[in-house]
Amino acid sequence: MKNKIWLSSPHMGGTEQKYVQEAFDTNWVAPLGPNVNAFEDSLENYLEEGSHIAALSSGTAAIHLALILLGVTKGDEVLCQSFTFSASANPIVYQGATPVFIDSELETWNMCPEQLEIAILHRIKNGKKPKAIIAVHLYGMPYNVEKISELGKKYEIPIIEDSAEALGSKVSNRKCGTFGDLAILSFNGNKIITTSGGGALISKSKQDKDTAVFLATQARDNAQHYQHSQIGYNYRMSNIVAGIGRGQLEVLKDRVAARRFNYNFYKSTVKNSDFKFLNEPKGYYSNRWLTCILTPSNKISKKIRLSFEQENIESRPLWKPMHLQPVFKDCLSFLNGNSEQLFNRGLCLPSGSNITENELNRVIGVLNNF
Repeated sequence: MKNKIWLSSPHMGGTEQKYVQEAFDTNWVAPLGPNVNAFEDSLENYLEEGSHIAALSSGTAAIHLALILLGVTKGDEVLCQSFTFSASANPIVYQGATPVFIDSELETWNMCPEQLEIAILHRIKNGKKPKAIIAVHLYGMPYNVEKISELGKKYEIPIIEDSAEALGSKVSNRKCGTFGDLAILSFNGNKIITTSGGGALISKSKQDKDTAVFLATQARDNAQHYQHSQIGYNYRMSNIVAGIGRGQLEVLKDRVAARRFNYNFYKSTVKNSDFKFLNEPKGYYSNRWLTCILTPSNKISKKIRLSFEQENIESRPLWKPMHLQPVFKDCLSFLNGNSEQLFNRGLCLPSGSNITENELNRVIGVLNNF
C-alpha cells in the first residue's frame, strides 16, 4: 500500500524537545511555569497591537472564557458564523445562551456582513439584542474585518474573533487575532503550529488576561485555604506543552510559507478549470492553513474524495454548517444559501507544511484524472 498522505499532520521544528526537557529538568510540569510565561510573551511580541495572552488548554476553552468575560449568561443570544467547526458554537450553550447562526459571503467564505446586520436588526426588533458576535477566519482566510467591525461598533455588540485557523494571516499587514474585542487561537495537532492540544485567549487589557487566568485555574480566591467565590475551570496550559509551543512559534514563518506554497502549487497545476480556489481579496494575506477547492457538484466532490481514499490520501469535505447540524436544528438562522453550497461542493486537500513534492504530485494526479 502507498504511504498515507495526511490532510494536516503535526510538523516539529527541532527545538521543541529542548524546552520540554527544561521543564522536566526543573520539575516544572504543572499548568504554570517558565515555558508558559515565555510562550505567552512570544505570542504577544508576535501579534503586537498591545495584545495580552492567556495560554489555555484549547481554543474551545478560550471561546468559553471570552463569553464569560463579555457577561454572556443564560437566556442571552450570541450571533455565530454558521460555516465553521462546532467548537465555535458549543461554548455558547455552555453558558446557557442560544446561538443564532449567520450565513457566509462568497468573497471569504466567512460571515456575511449583510446577513449579520439583518440578524442584528431582527433580534433588536424582537427585544433580544445579541450579547456578542463570534466571527471566524476559516481555513486561514480572514473574515471581512472592516465591515463586521463596523457593525459591531454601530450596534455596540462586542466581537469574539475566532482565529483558531488563522495564526499568521493578516489584513492590511495587521495580524489576525488583534481585530476583535477578544480573540482566540488554537494549537491543536492539525493547526499551523501545535502544542499537541492547546489554545490561547487574546485580550486588549491585562485585567482581562488576569481574570481569564484566574477562571482557568479553578477561580481560587487569594486565601491561605482553598476558597472559591465563583465557578472556575481547569483550562490552563501546562508548562510541558507550552515548551512545544515555544519551539513551534520559532518556525511559524516557515510553516506559513510552506502552506502558501502548497496552495500555489495546486492552483498552478490543476488542469480542470471547473475546480475553483478561494482567492485573497485585496489587502488580505491568508496563511493557507488548508487549501480547498470547489467542484461543480456534490457528486463530483464525493467521487474525488473516494478516489483519494483508494490512493491512501486523506481529504475532507468543507465544514458542515452549524444550522444543518442536528444538535442546532431548532436555532434561529439567517441564511443566503452560500454555506450550504460550499459544503456540498467543497473539498479540503492535503496541506501540511511537511508534505513532499512527490506527495503533492500524487494528489494532483488524482485531481487531474477528473
